[in-house]
Amino acid sequence: MQEPGLLLISLPRLALAFVPALAVVLVLWRWNTGAGTALYGLLRMLVQLLLVGFALAWIFGTRRAGVVVGVLALMLGAAAWIALRTSGGGRRGLYAYSLAAIALGGGTVLALVTAGVLALHPWYAPRYLVPLGGMVFANAMNSVSLAVERVQAELGRGRPWPAARGIALRAALIPTLNALFAVGLVSLPGMMTGQILSGVSPFVAARYQIMVLCMVFGASGLSAALFLALSKGRLQRDARPTE
Repeated sequence: MQEPGLLLISLPRLALAFVPALAVVLVLWRWNTGAGTALYGLLRMLVQLLLVGFALAWIFGTRRAGVVVGVLALMLGAAAWIALRTSGGGRRGLYAYSLAAIALGGGTVLALVTAGVLALHPWYAPRYLVPLGGMVFANAMNSVSLAVERVQAELGRGRPWPAARGIALRAALIPTLNALFAVGLVSLPGMMTGQILSGVSPFVAARYQIMVLCMVFGASGLSAALFLALSKGRLQRDARPTE
């Protein structure tokens, strides 16, 4: 029996998805609580995803390794900078550590998955490498962001480095660990859901999702740990204990 393919969404039907989102914006407006920011976020999301759709269509059709590597480098650089948004200061001084941590932690995991698990041919196959790279760098970015915010807070309270480092690493892994505990019980992860909706067997989709969760956990933990190890001296120098 042939499995159904992915249902195509027409633009008028897609517009219906904005109804509950706009309802939330209306509530925020009536309550004078950031309706403009929410509306701007929705509009920005719409424009960005439309532009990304065109860009990915071109990238997926390329046969040039340099283009794919360039895209990954751009994603990596942006992730390393955005990760430090939560830092209390010295963002530029910490950027090299963030970049190195995400490149080493996330890049190693990405290489293992694409070359070892998937055995991509060619190795730069953009349809796989770019989306998986986005998952890796985004989760590594979030873990570094949580780690830097927490370790600075703990050092500011006067905690010794080993204690502050341990607390920061545990905090950085909270979202990923929650996802591991909840998968299959509370939610079906996005990649698995997308594959099932596109007609892929649930058993095949489950294998891919296991790979993704292991990839995300590894990239998140390694990147956060590497950042804390590399930036130890800088963070300790910048720490200003508070009363």
